[in-house]
Amino acid sequence: MSVGLSVKRVDAFEKVTGRARYTDDYHLDHALVAKIMHSTIANGLVKQIDISEASKLPGVVKIVTCFDVPDITYPTAGHPWSVDPDHQDVADRKLLNTRVRYYGDDIAAVIAKDEVTASRALKLIKVEYEEYEPMVAIDASLKDGAQALHEAYPDNILNHTHYEKGNYEEAIKEEGLIRFEGEYKTPMVKHCHIETPISYAYGEAGRMVVVSSTQIPHIVRRIVGQALGLGWGKVRIIKPYIGGGFGNKQDALYEPLNAYLSQVIGGRCVKLELTREETFVNTRVRNAMRIKLISYIRPNGRLVARKAELFANKGAYASHGHSVVSKAGHAVKQIYHDEKATMGDMYSVFTNMPVSGAMRAYGIPQITFALEAQMDEMAEKLKIDPIAIRKMNMMQEGFVDNQIKCNSYGLEACIDKGKETIDWDNKRKAYANQTGPVRRGVGMAIFSYATGVYPIALETASCRIVLNQDGTIQVQMGATEIGQGADTVFSQMAAEILDIPMSHVHIISTQDTDVTPYDSGAYASRQSYVSGMAVKKAAIELRDKILEHAEFMLKLPVGNLDLAHCHVVNKQTGDVLASLEEVATHAVYNMEKSVHITADVTNHCKSNTFSFGACFVDIEVDVPIGKIKVNKVINVHDCGKLLNPQLAAAQVHGGMSMSLGFGLSEQMLFHEKTGKPLNNNLLDYKLPTILDTPKLETDFVETYDVSGPFGNKALGEPPAIPVAPAIRNALFHATGVSFHEAPLTPQRLVEKFKSLNMI
Repeated sequence: MSVGLSVKRVDAFEKVTGRARYTDDYHLDHALVAKIMHSTIANGLVKQIDISEASKLPGVVKIVTCFDVPDITYPTAGHPWSVDPDHQDVADRKLLNTRVRYYGDDIAAVIAKDEVTASRALKLIKVEYEEYEPMVAIDASLKDGAQALHEAYPDNILNHTHYEKGNYEEAIKEEGLIRFEGEYKTPMVKHCHIETPISYAYGEAGRMVVVSSTQIPHIVRRIVGQALGLGWGKVRIIKPYIGGGFGNKQDALYEPLNAYLSQVIGGRCVKLELTREETFVNTRVRNAMRIKLISYIRPNGRLVARKAELFANKGAYASHGHSVVSKAGHAVKQIYHDEKATMGDMYSVFTNMPVSGAMRAYGIPQITFALEAQMDEMAEKLKIDPIAIRKMNMMQEGFVDNQIKCNSYGLEACIDKGKETIDWDNKRKAYANQTGPVRRGVGMAIFSYATGVYPIALETASCRIVLNQDGTIQVQMGATEIGQGADTVFSQMAAEILDIPMSHVHIISTQDTDVTPYDSGAYASRQSYVSGMAVKKAAIELRDKILEHAEFMLKLPVGNLDLAHCHVVNKQTGDVLASLEEVATHAVYNMEKSVHITADVTNHCKSNTFSFGACFVDIEVDVPIGKIKVNKVINVHDCGKLLNPQLAAAQVHGGMSMSLGFGLSEQMLFHEKTGKPLNNNLLDYKLPTILDTPKLETDFVETYDVSGPFGNKALGEPPAIPVAPAIRNALFHATGVSFHEAPLTPQRLVEKFKSLNMI
């Protein structure tokens, strides 16, 4: 048995000893260095670029400007591509841009013998702009007469979608309903993975090779081909160990540009690594959202009808397009159910800001902050316990929305566990009606999260398993290990099916599109669910092929044979007939029928399901200085069957930490008139440190989901969802003050408390 045990990570030794090779460890001594010239305006046109002085600098090999690159637009989002045009991302990027759309847009690149020379050359380049007024806020982009950032979108709206479940206008006519309206705001935040984006690009045998820190090697291969006008078979992507991504590396960031730079100098190796400051502004950020919720509820707490309006600040380019805010908008009708009607309108708006894309939990942290805030406000107004009003309205088992079915259901049990741990009933009473400078409160929040991207997009994954002559196996995955423990879980799955020890499973945490089978990559909490099913199918096929050869070798009917503990055994008696090593060796080297036993399987996933969870926090707030201290926090998750409890707890700890920052301190700041970033570094961007982090407690409610390969479902992203709204609701309990904007910084709290004469 392997699945369900807290086995040691398969990459643990390599990482703790420093042997694991990350992208920068693949350096070549003869590699040239590229640096990017970024615009110093947020909105305008590049009229001309003077590179004459920079080109004279010794050590400069080539300077490429926005006037030199191919006239090809391409998409960057790491979504699975499809031959169906409706399932292809927006192609609105060029390798370098003459039309500047945010402060820091890419307009030129220098290739030099070293980083110092490249940086010096950038300072010698002279740029002439035609500057326009920046539109930093959503309202500025939407006002009448606002300049279009993209010709194809004259109103600066990338997309607007609408849904209505039931008849909203009829539903709100019911007598006796109480109307609640609120507008909530969530900030633009940054992933802050340790390893900044980095790649090496070079030509080899008439092809382009890119070594990159990416979550999506097979998708990057396709995008590089599209951007350079190359056949996709002429592109090879190698993904070594990766130092974090959290969705930021679910885009093709600078791999296409680096491949082009190598191409224009004859395939010489070029290294392109972003600084931390560049990573903040020039990669991807979480969609900042403005959310308006109108709810009609009966005095007993039953939701009757709701209307949601969401605006997402897309920034300068489409990246993941409308999908993030769309997912957020549809979540309104999932976690809570209106008796009669739910309506949603979602808008994605271009602005002169950094490009928003994927970030852990993909729009659900934003909408959950709004939904959970309003739920507590309604509970307080109606004098109903916040847990009771949630249980009255939340999703139930068997619910189906957009072909996603709630197959397994542990939400109520999650709430009950968290409630007991935090001592909810006693603390709600003890902390009521407080006065004084320091006050305490308890709050909670719940969530649901889908597993993978079906049916919105193609879900496909492959696995190849090779039987070695000593009876061990090689597992080859296109799915990417990005620190979450995927390779360990895949190894457990293969070991479980074949009934072999983990030490007999060899898996390499490096993807190479020339070698590893296709997989879309690490996102949407999909890999243990979608790619895991590919592992299961491949292991079953391999087992069948092993027994088929054992039939030939032992001259016994295959129906009488089985695998058990590294041996072929008699299915009825359990008697050992041959070791797996003997069968494997015989398969390759016998003189009658040599066969190399492998299984190569694709899983085209056409299912999805919901994960659930609840977060409870106990806080104290120092009212005069606006300082929140989290005394106790616990996340309780229903992620189906636990594949590896220790890894699961680690995932939850990481997600809780991210949500703490989202709720309390993290926000990217920009000059309102110029769009210039103000805190694009780890000193001024207030990322919580270990000193800011309380003890993180986790618990699980195990269910078995029939659609998962081993009863499992999403866990990677869900932990990042509920902590921020739970803290917000605890603050509401402690002070009676309702905050509608994250993060809950001391400045924001003090301003509100002052306006209410509390200090």
